[in-house]
Amino acid sequence: MNAELTAIVLLGLGYLALLFGCGLAVERGWVSTRVTRHPAVYTLSLGVYASAWAVYGSVEFAADAGFGYLAYYLGAAGAFLLAPVLLVPIQRISRTYQLASLADLFAFRYRTRWAGTLVTLVSSLAVLPLLGIQVKTLSEAINVMTHTRAGSSVALLFCLVVAAFAVIFGARSSHLRTRHNTLLAAIAFESLVKLGAMLALGAFALWGVFDGPQPLQQWLASGEGQALTAQTPSLDPAHWRTLLLLFFAAAFMMPHLFHVTFAESLSRHTLLQASWTLPLYLLLMALPVPLIWWAAQKATDAPIGATAYAAYLMSEHAGVGALAFIAGLAAASGTMIMIALALSGMVLNHVVLVARPPEARADLYGWLRWLRRGLVVAVVFSGWLFHESVGRHDLMALGLAAFAGMAQCLPGMLALLYWPGANRKGVVTGLAAGSAIWLWGLWLPLFVPLPALWSPLPGEPLWYQVTLLSLAVNIVALIGVSLFSRTSPGERSAAEACSVDAVVRSKRLPLQAATVADFSAQLAEALGDEAAEREVKRALGALNLDRHEDRPYALRRLRDRIQANLSGLMGPSVARDIVDRYLPYRHDDAPATDDIHFVESRLEAYRSRLTGLARELDGLRRHHRQTLANLPVGLCIFGHDDEIVMWNRALAGLSGIGGESVIGAHRDSLPEPWPTLMQNALQSASVTLYQQAARLHERDYFLTLHKARLDGDDSHGGTVVLIEDHTEMKWLEDELVHAARLASIGQLAAGVAHEIGNPVTAISSLSQNLRYDTDDPAVLQAAEHIQTQTERITRIVNSLVEFAHGGRRSVALPRSPVELARISDEALHLLHLARSGEAVSFHNECPAGIVVRGDAQRLIQVMLNLLGNARDACAPDGTVTLSAGRQGSHAWWRIADTGHGIPDAVRDRLFEPFTTTKTAGEGTGLGLSLAYQIINEHQGSIDVASPPPGHSRGTAMTLWLPLYPQDDSPLYAQDSDC
Repeated sequence: MNAELTAIVLLGLGYLALLFGCGLAVERGWVSTRVTRHPAVYTLSLGVYASAWAVYGSVEFAADAGFGYLAYYLGAAGAFLLAPVLLVPIQRISRTYQLASLADLFAFRYRTRWAGTLVTLVSSLAVLPLLGIQVKTLSEAINVMTHTRAGSSVALLFCLVVAAFAVIFGARSSHLRTRHNTLLAAIAFESLVKLGAMLALGAFALWGVFDGPQPLQQWLASGEGQALTAQTPSLDPAHWRTLLLLFFAAAFMMPHLFHVTFAESLSRHTLLQASWTLPLYLLLMALPVPLIWWAAQKATDAPIGATAYAAYLMSEHAGVGALAFIAGLAAASGTMIMIALALSGMVLNHVVLVARPPEARADLYGWLRWLRRGLVVAVVFSGWLFHESVGRHDLMALGLAAFAGMAQCLPGMLALLYWPGANRKGVVTGLAAGSAIWLWGLWLPLFVPLPALWSPLPGEPLWYQVTLLSLAVNIVALIGVSLFSRTSPGERSAAEACSVDAVVRSKRLPLQAATVADFSAQLAEALGDEAAEREVKRALGALNLDRHEDRPYALRRLRDRIQANLSGLMGPSVARDIVDRYLPYRHDDAPATDDIHFVESRLEAYRSRLTGLARELDGLRRHHRQTLANLPVGLCIFGHDDEIVMWNRALAGLSGIGGESVIGAHRDSLPEPWPTLMQNALQSASVTLYQQAARLHERDYFLTLHKARLDGDDSHGGTVVLIEDHTEMKWLEDELVHAARLASIGQLAAGVAHEIGNPVTAISSLSQNLRYDTDDPAVLQAAEHIQTQTERITRIVNSLVEFAHGGRRSVALPRSPVELARISDEALHLLHLARSGEAVSFHNECPAGIVVRGDAQRLIQVMLNLLGNARDACAPDGTVTLSAGRQGSHAWWRIADTGHGIPDAVRDRLFEPFTTTKTAGEGTGLGLSLAYQIINEHQGSIDVASPPPGHSRGTAMTLWLPLYPQDDSPLYAQDSDC
């Protein structure tokens, strides 16, 4: 190995080692993510478009077509200047459905694996000449600079190093949609290197060869310069336009450029920013080309090609030649790395996995990863083999063969975006026909001479005729077959998803899988347990759902997300087959309607892109939705399958159930009492259900439900249910009824008092007369008891009259001292006289000396009512206990029983008139209300515990009464516990 060859090998390996160091620095985090994720890095990575053609081929192209070489740069600049209407829609589709390649996009849109496979084959054949250009330029430059024939071997060494770099930094993940920050940073670094080298070469040509702009102008005006200008052929306008079209298509459809543009992009904003920064970069790359060409013409008379170019650079300036070599190596290595990664993914998804679908493997991800690594090495090696086979052809022939082949996908791409009527048969037929013409006319002649095709334009270059003929046949076949063949429902759905103004209309179809666990179990049959669990977990994380989710809407979203993720892993065709087979929809008899909530969520995501009438209509839609969402009345909308479509804020506040948690759920999945209420409303023949009782938030509510059917040609069907909270209205109605009852009681009480008063007065008179008619002590004692009870009857009647008149007192507040123990004994004595409930045991545990301020007769009446209720609540062997004590300035007086307790239904209105737990005819419901009023007049209160603390049954009524302040006995000096 001579010194020059050794120097070139060391120079090339040194640069590639620097590239490895750049990748390692990013990988280890030595470079901030603010730098690696900066939009400028993305723009520079798009500079991979400027391959070795830009460094060497452009000079050769300038010699053959003058300033026509600019078509290479202007075509790509035009594609990115049209980013808002061309590239952004493709980016949207790719990001939404996890499409990593042009083949993925075609397979998704046209719903056939044949479209993806055919695009992969065409792309592979078209890319081979481009890979050959990279190897050819390196090989010839090495041969010239070392004066040997070892260029091919050294180029193979560099190719192997490049393949290793692609495997290490680009094929670590099995998922094709993973953003490779390390790889992009390395490609951006290479773009800076080749741009700097090209500008340095242009500066050397301008000042090193021509001594500045003025001498250059003089040389161009001289005879030599004018002769050069006259000898340079000009590009025909038709050829110029065709070349612009070829480079326009290649700028975003070549596998490596599609991958960088759409699979590695940060955001829509970044892509729009690149729409002007990339043309600026390409302009800077294009500026030095004529300077280098003129300098080479001045220095050598040899034909301008890669060999002559390198010979000129190395003739007297080894350093400049080394700089040109580094520029070519940077351009070639970056292009080969990205082509290898992008094309390996396409071949894996649309050739390997289609021929051999993935099985339930223990390590699915590892298997896919090693397959992809092998394909990366195979792609790079195939570029070297192609160069060895067709190395005799110049760069122009190879480049035009590559770009013309890739342009065969352009009609299908434009139909994908702008013509929903295109179908799989038309696209496959057109692509196959156009590709066959291209293969026969341009690609196969690179290997063997073939008979010329029919020449529709005699005298025109072969590449021009083949390009026009193949594209014309492609377009005519696509349109003709699409017009006269049927388009499947799947294609129509995909066409809506891919159209520029797409709003995907998902259908509300039930899935056979009812839970997230079902997803994992069913996917495990295709992917294996580990891979299925990881994919489900990743989809749940992306959608912010939990594993307990069972709403039909959420499960449909989960299914779509899993399919999108699998598309990035193994392509849309294989992913769709797996999901359709193992996560199928349940085809019921009910018609499938649009998923309104999904449509609205998509509209929210794309509202910033709507313009004109569409924007106005979206504003009207948002206004109507906000109106429904902010109604002060609860509102929910059910689909025809009882799936919840809307749940507004008022209903969320009333029910305590957030709208986001129930949208898409089935009616029966709601917590009680809502399923019952909604079912009653939906099945009722009436449009209104008035004041339905419901227990919410541990309170009783009364809800009125109204319903309306959503029927008609323009409706998606379903039912609207309005829920009004009429609890306060119910309370007001009850108050009115209560007031009416009190008015009736007042009238009744007045009549009762009048009717009872006369006989009671007569009885009182007779009892008093007995004192004068007899001296018998027993009779006199009985007469005294009769007199006492007639006075008690009078006070009871007066109390009833006072209660009926709203509690107005006719007597002053009681102020007499009353001992609770004595009152308890007397009440028990009177209760025993009734001789009912004798099997119930009564215990008076009230201590003596507890004196309160009150009316003894009225307190006896209260105690009789409470004791009677306690006795009636107890079983025959029950126990009623009276106890009392002091606490602070009040005494407590408690009646506890072991009865059945007080039902919850009457506990809150226990002291209201006519409230009773007894059967009809056994109680009036007035006893406790009168007792409450009497205790209230004594400035006391009543506490109810049912059951009492520490007991499982029974009731305890505790009366609180103020102590009598005049008692100075020692009993008042200490407090008793309650």
